Amino acid sequence: MTVSSVRLVLPSSGQLAERFAQLRAELGLFSEFPAEVEADARSVIAHQVLPEVDGTEIPFITIDPPGATDLDQALHLERSVDGYRVRYAIADVPAFVAPNGPIDAEARRRGQTMYAPDGRIPLHPTVISEDAASLLPGEVRGAFVWDFTLDAAADVIVATVARARIRSIRQCDYAEAQREIDAGTADESLQLLREVGEKRILLERKRGGASLNRADQEVTEVDHVYRLERRRSLAVEDWNAQLSLMTGMAAAGIMIEGGVGILRTMPAPDAAAIDRFRLQTVALGWPWAPQLAYGEYLRTLDSEDPKQLAIIHAAGSLFRGAGYAVFDGDAPKVILQAAVGAPYAHTTAPLRRLVDRFVLVICEALVAGHPVPSWVRSALPAIPAVMAASDGIASRLGRGSIDAVEAAVLRGRVGEVFDATVISARRGGGVIQLADPAVAAECSGQLEAGSRVRATLVAADIPTSTVRFSV
Repeated sequence: MTVSSVRLVLPSSGQLAERFAQLRAELGLFSEFPAEVEADARSVIAHQVLPEVDGTEIPFITIDPPGATDLDQALHLERSVDGYRVRYAIADVPAFVAPNGPIDAEARRRGQTMYAPDGRIPLHPTVISEDAASLLPGEVRGAFVWDFTLDAAADVIVATVARARIRSIRQCDYAEAQREIDAGTADESLQLLREVGEKRILLERKRGGASLNRADQEVTEVDHVYRLERRRSLAVEDWNAQLSLMTGMAAAGIMIEGGVGILRTMPAPDAAAIDRFRLQTVALGWPWAPQLAYGEYLRTLDSEDPKQLAIIHAAGSLFRGAGYAVFDGDAPKVILQAAVGAPYAHTTAPLRRLVDRFVLVICEALVAGHPVPSWVRSALPAIPAVMAASDGIASRLGRGSIDAVEAAVLRGRVGEVFDATVISARRGGGVIQLADPAVAAECSGQLEAGSRVRATLVAADIPTSTVRFSV
C-alpha cells in the first residue's frame, strides 16, 4: 500500500491563526497546565521508582509519525517453534499520576490529547508525556509489557501483562519502517511485523471486523506553513494497528473474566440500517452481494471511484453508537465492538487518552492475582461521560480546523465553478468532494450521491470556518 496525499499549502496568515485561537477558546482548550499540576509533575518525576523487573535486554523499537515525542508503544516480535512471541510495551503513565491528585484531576478534565493545527493540547504535562514517561530511544522507562504467545496463524494462545523496565533501541517513523520492510533490510522483529500483521488482518476478516476505507484528513503546521492533507495509511500502519487491536482484545478478555473493567463498545448495525445501506449500494451501481460480510464488502471499495466514494461515506451509518461500558461484577449485556468483531478495550495510548490508564492498572492487577485498587473501581463510573465529552470536543476541533483551512484555500474564488463528486445527498443539498483542490464541503441544490457536478462557490469565510457551494 502506498501513501496517497494531496497537500494544500498556504502561509499561516493572521486570519487563520486568529481562527485557530478562537476555536481553542470556544472549546475551552488551553495548552498550559495550572501551576500546582506542573509542580506535582516535577515532584513525581523526581521521586520516580522504576519497576523491579528488568526487561532492558529486549530490543524494543517504536514506530510513530515523524517528529512524535509522546511515544506510548514499543514492540518486539520473534519467531517461536510453533508461531510467534510478541511483546508490546505501553508507557507506565499510572506511575506518574497519583490517584485523585492534581495531575489526575486535570487529566479527567481534559480526557484526551487534542491535536490542533497550531500545536497539541496535551492530556498530561509535557515533562511527563513527552519526556519522563515517553518510550524515547536509549532511555530506561517503566512500562506495562504485554507478552503474547501466538500460534502459526498469529492467533493468541496466551496473553499476560506485567510492569517492567525497558529501553527502546530505536525510534522510526512509518515511512522509514515501510521502506526497510519493502526493501528486505529491516531487522527480524520489524520484518515479522508484516508477517504477523497480515495474518492478524486475516483473523479480523474471519471474525467479521470492518473499517471504512476513508482517506485521513488533517491540518498540520510546519515552519509557519499550514498543510491540509488527505492520505491513506501505509501498510505498516495497518500492521502496527493490528498489534494494538490484539492488545485491546486481550485486555477486554482479562477484564470480562475478572469481573471488573471498562470496555469500548459499538453495537452491530440493526437490520433496518443494513437494508437501507444495501439499497444505497444498488442505487450507486456497486451492489453488496448477500454472501459477503459487510467488512469484506467495505474492503472492496475504491475511494477513487466517485460512486464507491459515496458508498464509503454512506457506510458511516453502520458505525454508530460507540461508547464505554463499565462493569464491576457481571459483564454488561453489550460487550461487542462491532467494528473490531470482538470485545475490546482502549489500553495502548495512556499518554494521550484517559481511559487507557485505568484499563492497564486493572489488567495488571487481575493477571497478577491482586485486588483491583479501590481508586480505580470508584473512578470507573465517571469515565464514560468524560471520554464522550472529550471525543465531542476533538471532533469539533478537527472539523473547525479543516473548515478554516479550506476557507483559506478558496478565499478570493467566490463565484468560480468547480468539478466535484457528490458524496452524500439529502433534500435540498448534501456534501461534495472537489477534484481540485481536495476540499469537501456543503452544497445546496438537487444532488444525487455518486454523481459528478459543476458547483459554484458561494462562500469562503475564515473567521466562521464556512465553505458553501451551490449547484
